Amino acid sequence: MIKHWLPATLFCLITGTASSQTLFTYGSHKASAEEFLKAFNKNNPPTNKTRAEAMKEYLELYINSKLKIQTAYDLGYDTLPQIKLETENLRNTIVDNYMSDPEAVSRLSKEAFQRSQKDIHAAHIFISFINKDGVLDTAGAKAKLSNVEKRLAKGDDFLTVAQQLSDDPSAVSNKGDLGFVTVFTLPYELETLLYSTAAGRNSKVYTSKAGYHMLKNLGERKALGKIKIQQILLAFPPGASEAVQKNTARLADSLYLRITKGDDFGKLAAAFSTDHNSAARDGVTPEIGVGEYDQPFEKAVWSLAKDGDVSKPFKTSHGYHIVKRLRLSPIVTNATDKNNNLQLETLVKADDRWKTAKDFIYVQVKNKPGIQRSGISNTVLWAATDSMIAGRAAQNIDMQAEIFHIGSSSFRFADWLQHVQTYRYMPGGATIRPYSTLMEEFTNNSMYQYYRDHLEDYNEEFRNQMAEFRDGNLFFEVMQREVWNKAQTDTAALEKLYEKNKAQYIWQPSADAIVFFSNDQATAKALADEIKKSPSSWKALAEKYNEKVVGDSARYEFAQLPGNTKEAPKAGTVTAMTTNQADNTASFAYIIKVYPQKGIRSFNEAKGLVMNDYQVQLESEWIKQLRAKYPVTIDQAQLHKLK
Repeated sequence: MIKHWLPATLFCLITGTASSQTLFTYGSHKASAEEFLKAFNKNNPPTNKTRAEAMKEYLELYINSKLKIQTAYDLGYDTLPQIKLETENLRNTIVDNYMSDPEAVSRLSKEAFQRSQKDIHAAHIFISFINKDGVLDTAGAKAKLSNVEKRLAKGDDFLTVAQQLSDDPSAVSNKGDLGFVTVFTLPYELETLLYSTAAGRNSKVYTSKAGYHMLKNLGERKALGKIKIQQILLAFPPGASEAVQKNTARLADSLYLRITKGDDFGKLAAAFSTDHNSAARDGVTPEIGVGEYDQPFEKAVWSLAKDGDVSKPFKTSHGYHIVKRLRLSPIVTNATDKNNNLQLETLVKADDRWKTAKDFIYVQVKNKPGIQRSGISNTVLWAATDSMIAGRAAQNIDMQAEIFHIGSSSFRFADWLQHVQTYRYMPGGATIRPYSTLMEEFTNNSMYQYYRDHLEDYNEEFRNQMAEFRDGNLFFEVMQREVWNKAQTDTAALEKLYEKNKAQYIWQPSADAIVFFSNDQATAKALADEIKKSPSSWKALAEKYNEKVVGDSARYEFAQLPGNTKEAPKAGTVTAMTTNQADNTASFAYIIKVYPQKGIRSFNEAKGLVMNDYQVQLESEWIKQLRAKYPVTIDQAQLHKLK
């Protein structure tokens, strides 16, 4: 089997833009100067040739590839199940990478970088829309918020008010004090609220789906970054008595004493820590950022002044901890750091703030093709929805009745009903969401899905990437059918070509040899040394090393043998070793028989060369046919401009 190597970049950017000048036509089809120039610049590294020479050469390849791909389309290869499946698989793999506004992602990443430069000590008051009886009570929440605002306005301490009035259960013990937080610690809306509030000031009120929120900026500091630690956790069992907690404290003290006397922290963590995830790694945890754990734990961790410092045992609600600082990773302060910017983009796309980068989708779909709503009123739609949810037949509306359509995509009552049944309850399951909110959500989801399904109409980069992949597959499919398969299977034609050109298929001085390859130079040398000592036992010796060494037997010209063989090797000898210091691989050959003179190859020996020559012949004849079928006309004036 011959490996058919062709640069994938040959198929890059084969689709052009309508506004670009035409460089050449082939039959009734056009190729733009812009698309050709993009492909040329991408696929042509610097050479000794002039730009004009290189462009002329590449243009012929480019035209031929266009003709072959057009033939594949004309033959319907784009409808082949395998081609369609591979194209769809690629689309599903890459489409989500294009489902956000690059400008919005860039803006959010820059914003995240700026916020990452400082940590903020935050406090929080939350007023829930759900009262103590579990009932939705927005009026009661509004009244409670008014009381909070009045007390803060007259100067009452924020933490005291939080402890007394906040509906966050933890506020009773922590007074709403969240400790220091940084970017990506809080939900995006609260993060934005906090970072827009000056130190020492209270924030504006933010209304979420769950209730009202107020924050206070208690103070700021330069961001600390992230810290890598080892920890030993001696966790309290549920409902641990005071006696159990004291015993746990004594064990923590004894382990700390052993550490101070030189015992290995990792071994003690593996043996005693009840945090099984980190214990399996000798107590090593993933890097810790600000605001990820409760305050007592973070205070102890960040108080470690230098790498190697170990904390005294300290108590949290989980149990007793001993932590060791391994490494501090300071915050990146260079706004142009590519790795950090890439990491920020990844975090942005994984965070709830990414939904703000999707707003552009709704704008684009509303502009093109737009949303056309049916004449069904909300009153009729809400009533029919109530009936279906209650198990009754809907009045005045059919399940397939269209609510609205976007382009050729229709969204029906059945689709709406499924959305309502899935999302009608707020998180927690007690409160029913209003139909108006659900309809807005359903409409946005529908626009998002339409945009995703028709992304080629909106995004040129995505359209070009899909076209490049599809046309590349079609190129290989048509080459396989028109050239490669014929060259591999037409034995009569191969034999005829061999007989015609037999004198060209020559063996240079050569040898029958076993070439041994190993990923380990030491192993290769050991085998070579053993074969040198006992050449007649080479088979048994090779078998001994078969798990680390691969042997390939064939006839090789001297220049193909390892060891830079310049002189004729002798049968029964081992060549010098060829090594690659970059990857530690090595190869050498054991010589079985030597052919010191040139000689004509047999058909079987020359078959690979003959197949290559036959492929060239078939392709040349095929190109002549295609040039006749799709006459090519080059606009020389446009070509001259490109040169």
